[in-house]
Amino acid sequence: MGDQKLEEGIREIVRKDPRFPPQAYLFLFEALEYTLSRLNTRRHVSGPELLEGVREYALDSFGFLARTVFYEWGITSTEHIGEIVFNLVNADLLMRNENDSLADFRDGFDFEEAFDRGFECSLR
Repeated sequence: MGDQKLEEGIREIVRKDPRFPPQAYLFLFEALEYTLSRLNTRRHVSGPELLEGVREYALDSFGFLARTVFYEWGITSTEHIGEIVFNLVNADLLMRNENDSLADFRDGFDFEEAFDRGFECSLR
């Protein structure tokens, strides 16, 4: 898919559903590529697999600011990540299979646990 088609598609999504900025959609594509690069073969990625890739890629990209970046983008739950995915699917920018569901993204992980716990330190 060309960059121009992707950018136009994302602009159209954001126009229809302004909850999440274009950066969140672009990040999702980067996280998907990150997730695929960690597999032995390129294949369809399930919701839980994508969530794990999003979590890892966010930590690699943003470190202890990952949760802050997501909150700035309006993403406060893994279900929001699923909504971004399905907005992309509905715009024909991502593909899904018949078993994929928004429910696959429900309660994937707790943002505080996933993004903050590893960075906590104690002062004595």
